[in-house]
Amino acid sequence: MSAIATSSELNRSIGFYDATIGKKAVMAVTGVILFGYVLGHLIGNLQIYSPNPEQINNYARFLHSHGVLLWGVRILLLASVVLHITAATQLWLLKQRARPQGYVKKNDIPTSYAARTMVWSGPIIAAFVIFHILHLTTGSIGALPLHSLPGGEMDVRTNVIAGFQHPAVALFYIFAMALLCLHLYHGLWSMFQSLGINHPRYTPILKRFAAAFAWFIALGNISIPLSVLFGVLKLK
Repeated sequence: MSAIATSSELNRSIGFYDATIGKKAVMAVTGVILFGYVLGHLIGNLQIYSPNPEQINNYARFLHSHGVLLWGVRILLLASVVLHITAATQLWLLKQRARPQGYVKKNDIPTSYAARTMVWSGPIIAAFVIFHILHLTTGSIGALPLHSLPGGEMDVRTNVIAGFQHPAVALFYIFAMALLCLHLYHGLWSMFQSLGINHPRYTPILKRFAAAFAWFIALGNISIPLSVLFGVLKLK
């Protein structure tokens, strides 16, 4: 009986995901996880402004001292990214099949420019994330070698500042963060709608919250390469 019940639950889960609402639910849940990571990542990055130059290195050392938990978070994030992209692609394909020819006039409700760029901003952000990992995590980009502390740990502060001293790298980062702002705004707004949080009284508040969150994330991240380029953040 338990095997039959398990099989029935699996079939219901697959059937739910096959429906449009199921894909939107997956995007909403994975979106919450990714929004949380983006916020936490920014808070960690902003420690580079601490009067103590070793603050961000101490933070990185703290994270790596919890290896099992860190890898658990990484696996969760990777799974969330894969599911998010898969659901988004499938929804886009369903939309194209349902409406092979676009309307002559589009009345974008919150769609606007942010929504129309979701299809191509997502892949560009994904490419940036891969570059960012190769740059600051693995050091696989020969022109941007990683620096280590005397004890062998990664010198995060030096690596970030040295990396953004390359104008092309800094500009690519700024461009990706601008796209992330658009992506976050529409994604957060769509998530509220997918969860059924849509009411004339609360809609304007939710839209303002989505915009404020997106701008906070983008401007906070963009401030770091700009600070390096303008000499506010310097190597020791």
